[in-house]
Amino acid sequence: MSGKQKKPWGGRFSQPTAKMVEAFTASIHFDKRLYRYDIEGSIAHARMLSKQGIISKKDERVIVKGLMAILAEIEKGRFAFKPEDEDIHMAIEKALIAMTGEAGGKLHAGRSRNDQVSLDVRMYLRDEIRQIVEIVSRLKASLIELACKEDGTILPGYTHLQRAQPVLLAHYLLAYWEMLDRDEERLCECHQRVNIMPLGSAALAGTGLPVDRAYVARLLKFPEISHNSMDAVSDRDFVAEFIFVASLLMMHMSRFCEDLVIWSTGEFQFVEISDAFTTGSSIMPQKKNPDVAELIRGKAGRVYGDLIAVLTMMKGLPMTYNRDLQEDKEPLFDAVDTVKSCAHILCEMAGHLKFNREKMLKAASGGFSMATDVAEYLVMKGVPFREAHKVVGRLVAYCIEKKRDMPVLTLAEFRRFHRGFEQDIYAFLKVEHAVHSKKSHGGTSKKNVSLRIKDIRGRKK
Repeated sequence: MSGKQKKPWGGRFSQPTAKMVEAFTASIHFDKRLYRYDIEGSIAHARMLSKQGIISKKDERVIVKGLMAILAEIEKGRFAFKPEDEDIHMAIEKALIAMTGEAGGKLHAGRSRNDQVSLDVRMYLRDEIRQIVEIVSRLKASLIELACKEDGTILPGYTHLQRAQPVLLAHYLLAYWEMLDRDEERLCECHQRVNIMPLGSAALAGTGLPVDRAYVARLLKFPEISHNSMDAVSDRDFVAEFIFVASLLMMHMSRFCEDLVIWSTGEFQFVEISDAFTTGSSIMPQKKNPDVAELIRGKAGRVYGDLIAVLTMMKGLPMTYNRDLQEDKEPLFDAVDTVKSCAHILCEMAGHLKFNREKMLKAASGGFSMATDVAEYLVMKGVPFREAHKVVGRLVAYCIEKKRDMPVLTLAEFRRFHRGFEQDIYAFLKVEHAVHSKKSHGGTSKKNVSLRIKDIRGRKK
């Protein structure tokens, strides 16, 4: 029976846990990163137990001192994490009892590992969300800075990866700023739902002890406490929500990186990524590979996998706590680490991009990219848009057949397709006119882009 006493829950067991079961069920090797939150939560719980008269002031002092000593040991790398301790909660409690004796054994009154782990994960995640928001904010700022630097740079806009209409590079960069701004907003909204204190829900039904959950929430800086003990211990929707938001953020970064990969090819030559953010080939000396951009693109799929893992783990769980929930942490930790590293390195890489303005302008001027402007020219002359569309389509076909560009056509040639063409049509064939005429709200004109940058910079921090 000596083996059963090694486990805090071993009272009703007549045989010790098999070693293979200890190894299989242990989460200490990954949830040990929650140690600071587990100790902080335990200190708050001890202070509440003392305040409510459930333990003595002396026991509170002994427990808090012991927990602080364990924290110091962990941070100095002296604490031994063992698989037989199961998880970070049991490891710390076991060490505390070994250090303080009976006082340490009183700490777990009024709580369960079920609400304890939910607390730890929420405290961890709210801190990580704040850090990710700060990195995203820096990435947004780097895009604004780049947009200002490339003021007036014109490039072809694409649909279906085919040249469509010329746009300002700054307008393109601001498109990603808008996406990231929504990502930041979603992170902040997610933070609100994470920032709810579950401790005191105990195993699933609450506790009969006179605990003060609101007091613990104040100590731990939670603005709200959970309202249903079963919900508090059984759901990880806040984990899934965060990874979903992280997936959207990764998707937006991946799309930007995809453009950088394409634009840095010899076929495009629109951008040069700094040597510091590229690598070479082991066999081809001339190669300069956009590996950082490619890895960010690839890691988006990794975060998607984390989301699917959590959703799949949750979908069939009966009420309330089940050990399956242990599987929420590795996907969560991986998503956090991946998003932070990708956003940080993309922020740095964006500040070292060098755009080939001449190549971009030349590409924007070709491919009949002013065709829509010619159609709108006819609309302004009173021609129905659908008729104007057909006229310009025939005009493009004529140019392709004759291997000529629209700007070199004579007025007589234009008028063969419609009598509405006059000498002023040539102004509409200039790429600068095509860009700066897009004055509708949200369009690519220089005036619009400048006003949007001014508006963004004037927003309250």
